[in-house]
Amino acid sequence: MNAGPGLDPQLGFIHRYVQGTGGDTTTLLLLHGTGGDETDLLPIGPAIAPTATLLSPRGKVLEHGMPRFFRRLAEGVFDVPDLIARTHELAEFVSAAAAHYGFDRHRVVAAGFSNGANIAASMLLLRPGVLRGAILMSPMVPLEPETLAQLAGTPVLIGAGRQDPVARGAGTEALAGLLRRAGAEVTVHWHAGGHTITPDEVAAARDWMKYMGVTGTR
Repeated sequence: MNAGPGLDPQLGFIHRYVQGTGGDTTTLLLLHGTGGDETDLLPIGPAIAPTATLLSPRGKVLEHGMPRFFRRLAEGVFDVPDLIARTHELAEFVSAAAAHYGFDRHRVVAAGFSNGANIAASMLLLRPGVLRGAILMSPMVPLEPETLAQLAGTPVLIGAGRQDPVARGAGTEALAGLLRRAGAEVTVHWHAGGHTITPDEVAAARDWMKYMGVTGTR
């Protein structure tokens, strides 16, 4: 498995690319939380999908020096115009990366934590069809679009901590409801922890990938 370049001028995001093995056609789009970078979720990727290709960009917005994927005005208060613009920018990066590296753009599954989960959810709502599915860990409702996306048949796993002080349970249920109204097949996995990624959440994501048939060869 070969790590890709730090920054390709044609793609526009600092990122890591790791080629999958065994003919697996799935690509995991790994999206870090606030203060993370393109390396943060690389160890989690193989734990979720051992043979999948990994594409892990670094958020381009800085908050007190900490990378994020879009701006916020305060804790839990998002800069929606920036979120919308950054969502489209990230979607275009995925398409450009697919052409550059040669992976199947129809088999991209996002796996994001916190801020990364929020922009993945935004991509589902604003750019349906870019993602084959999504694993959203500790997400919030990013926005409520005027026109609801058509997500029929799109599998989504939401991982949520019962003690999470940031992404609270009511927000988890609200996001699940919003995605279900759009037609997505939503599974919610609750864990006992807080705003973090737990081992049982990673195990649940791996089982979900197999069960929903969003990883493997074709």
